[in-house]
Amino acid sequence: MNISRRHLLIGSSALFLLGNSNFSLAGNKRKKNLVIIMLRGGMDGLTAVPLKDDRYFKNSRPDIIVDNSKSISSDFSLHPKLKSFYNLWKNNEAAVVHATNIPYTGRSHFDGQNLMQSGGRVPYEIKTGWLGRGVELAGLESLSMSLPMPLLLRGSQNPDNYFPTKWSLPNDKIVNLIKSTYDNEIDIANTIERIRNRPISMMRRASGGRKAEKLAKVAGEQLSRRDGPRVAVFDVNGFDTHSAQGGSNGLHGTKLVQVDKIISNLKNSLGESFKDTLILTLTEFGRTLNQNGGNGTDHGYGSAILMAGGLIKTAQVHTDWPGLKNNNLFEGRDLNSTIDSRSIYCSAISTCFDLDFELVKRKVFWNEKLDDYSSKLFKV
Repeated sequence: MNISRRHLLIGSSALFLLGNSNFSLAGNKRKKNLVIIMLRGGMDGLTAVPLKDDRYFKNSRPDIIVDNSKSISSDFSLHPKLKSFYNLWKNNEAAVVHATNIPYTGRSHFDGQNLMQSGGRVPYEIKTGWLGRGVELAGLESLSMSLPMPLLLRGSQNPDNYFPTKWSLPNDKIVNLIKSTYDNEIDIANTIERIRNRPISMMRRASGGRKAEKLAKVAGEQLSRRDGPRVAVFDVNGFDTHSAQGGSNGLHGTKLVQVDKIISNLKNSLGESFKDTLILTLTEFGRTLNQNGGNGTDHGYGSAILMAGGLIKTAQVHTDWPGLKNNNLFEGRDLNSTIDSRSIYCSAISTCFDLDFELVKRKVFWNEKLDDYSSKLFKV
């Protein structure tokens, strides 16, 4: 079935997969895809991308230090579980932004996750998401297939949220009855028609269930279509590792394996379209520098953004590194954030939707003081 001019989302209680397209690409204009992987719980950037040969780092984490990491620069290495990411790195298709976070210095998951999706500064003040606003600015129609829709994707148009279960699509008799009852309600009729026209391939259970890495294969296939979706969002839980975090192994490493599989399956299923795709992670905060009594870490501040795809300019760790001495730490306990991560997301929207950065900054992020990293990080 044709899914052009559609905005699609597959979801479960723990993850979402979204894409959209609302215009025909004229001539040889490139279709560029944007993928966001939300990492709920607070990804530890110092575990995913550890600092090399730093005595403050090693002394702070004697039991959860990452061994057998892969060197990616003179100062940083990569967690050994990020195998596919490392292979992309060697091919200049992966990069990292380190010591970054949204402008949130609290330690509440609820507040932080709200702000990482809304892009605002005050929890629950903004009712739309930064990606949803970016989608609308680009003129892309918004239609989801999950309950509930993540805040990240919500725009002012309030797209319908109906996801049929067990093939419960409305039949002709029910449709005609509803239309006759609400014959003056054009929006209801249009919504029903959209539901009936949704592609069956996007409503069936993916092979292997609804694990995020399995859904990545479905996402890649759909994103690779010229008339198909342009945006995908994954929602991955479990990064709140207060205990048994581990170094090379442990809970945090297990979660990084899941992220790595999503990226790997996207790479494989996207095929040639991977060269026109940008993948970014998003998390609410980082973790404390010091390990706690349970061989884990607590809620922190600065973290890292993992980035992959053919739109990556070059393999690099982009950072304004603050250092890990006590007087360099945020509140004497956390890796500081020296880069507003919204600058990275604003640059990504600008790159993937071919929009002027200043326009995106003004319309999506209320003209906040954000820096344009488009040409530094991405192929524009």
